[in-house]
Amino acid sequence: MKKILRGLLPRTVRRQLSDVLSDRSSRRARRRLTALAASGDDVVVGPWLGEVGFELLYWVPFLQWAVEVGGLDPARLIVVSRGGTAAWYRHVTRRYADVFDHLTPEEFDVRNRARLAEVGEQKQVRTTAVEREIVSRVSSSLGLRDPKVLDPSMMFELMNPYWWGHRTSAWVEQHARFRVFEAPVAEPPLPPGYATVKFYFNECFPSTPENRACAATVVRDLAKDGPVVSLVTGLRVDDHLAWAEEEQMAAHGIRASLTPATNLGVQTAIVAGARAWAGTYGGFAYLAPFCRVPASAFFSNAAGFSRRHLELAEQVFAGFGEGLLRLSDVSAADGSVRKPA
Repeated sequence: MKKILRGLLPRTVRRQLSDVLSDRSSRRARRRLTALAASGDDVVVGPWLGEVGFELLYWVPFLQWAVEVGGLDPARLIVVSRGGTAAWYRHVTRRYADVFDHLTPEEFDVRNRARLAEVGEQKQVRTTAVEREIVSRVSSSLGLRDPKVLDPSMMFELMNPYWWGHRTSAWVEQHARFRVFEAPVAEPPLPPGYATVKFYFNECFPSTPENRACAATVVRDLAKDGPVVSLVTGLRVDDHLAWAEEEQMAAHGIRASLTPATNLGVQTAIVAGARAWAGTYGGFAYLAPFCRVPASAFFSNAAGFSRRHLELAEQVFAGFGEGLLRLSDVSAADGSVRKPA
């Protein structure tokens, strides 16, 4: 039906129709949030099961907006995510539950792959059985009786007009509040003046000899100014292929101190205390700027990521401080590192 409409309707008409529908979604979301606040009930927020980048750049800021405009009581909200990301939600609520306290990594992997097959994409555009089960388990463990649920589908519906190119970043700003994280202090104490690195291979930074050489050069350069901490976790909680040499080149590793339920929380604390972060461009590259730590992110395939996400990220981080996200293209024919056009 969408393809038929695209063929029948002029672009200007389609854009006007999109504006009408997105405005309607915005009003519906505001009414829903107001109703949740008026209910006086506990509200389970999530669970978030998706990618780190979407969580950092959209879901957390959306919730900060939801609390502000909807009048939600933070004391009645229970955020559910995975990997110990409670620090990301401090402006939303202090109540946090972790998916990995209720599902083993193996169970999560199987159930989440079933969700992907059912929905047809990573985005949580509708609630599936695994989300309902997690909410039920969290509610039971906390003694919640018939709580309300604020799931990610509302955020995805609101942000779609921006991702589709129908709205500008001003639309996102209308439905999000971007704030620096209140990150915890890393334990055990790490050496002063350390930098962090997290190189892995994905669509925009594939596993090639050139990219591996680039990563090695970056680690060596950082090591000239102080200790380097590798953020390789050794955990299989996503589909990214880690760069094995990173731990060998770095002065410190972290995998011994991690569990699935704590891994992102530990990494957040370490990144927040670093002088700099460097690694593959992807969702994780946004974490350092949210902690006001400068990030240097690398890619070699510009077709491997969305410019919409990058444009928003650069705009947001410019408001936090200068030079917090620097992106470099390492695909130049002469082997040099260059800025993206």
